[in-house]
Amino acid sequence: MNPFARKLLAEFLGTAALLATVVGSGIMGVRLAAGNDAVALLANAAATAAALYALIAVLGPISGAHFNPMVTAAMRLQRRIGTREALAYVAVQLVAAIAGVLLAHAMFELPLWQPGTQARSGAAQWLSEAVASAGLVLTILLGLRHRPTAVPALVAAYVFAGYWFTASTCFANPAVTLARALTQSFAGIRPQDVAGFVAAQCVGLGAGLVLARALLPAQSAAETPAPAEARLDDEAAPRSQ
Repeated sequence: MNPFARKLLAEFLGTAALLATVVGSGIMGVRLAAGNDAVALLANAAATAAALYALIAVLGPISGAHFNPMVTAAMRLQRRIGTREALAYVAVQLVAAIAGVLLAHAMFELPLWQPGTQARSGAAQWLSEAVASAGLVLTILLGLRHRPTAVPALVAAYVFAGYWFTASTCFANPAVTLARALTQSFAGIRPQDVAGFVAAQCVGLGAGLVLARALLPAQSAAETPAPAEARLDDEAAPRSQ
């Protein structure tokens, strides 16, 4: 398999596994929590953070472990990857996210196709998604500059916290948002609420990039990574959700 195909396979596996974890742990959490939503959310957040850490650590050296069109867009805008690679990543992430939701349903013997019914709309939800997305982008970009080997832990920790400090439970990922519109589980979202979430995530992406530019000193030409260096090598860590 050629290197580019390996990258796409890594993005597919990582994104699908992430969604299977988000939805599957939500289903399991609700089943075991006996009606206690706080326990269900804690289980959902912990499982998602643990999966993110593992997936970023093992797949980062192959593809950069984006698993998120917003992260891919940030890498493209920073010229870390090319346009063709970015478009291919996003296409694979969207397909893989849906596959991950279907896999979670299959593992719990639920109907595979079930449009979401959980309402997630309104100014507070949109503000939460913008904040969550800006924070995620900023965590990744600052981490890559200052603590590259810690990025898997940084992203996992931020997402775990985001489940709790945002009203939206930190989707912060257009592929995740779209795929979660296909489940009626604890992690679901109504299809009609997807556009508002994605728009807020785009605002958050822009804010995160602006803040990163303000906080980080300009790199010299020698320090600026070439597109081929967009993925992590053996000494550096990935970027995701």
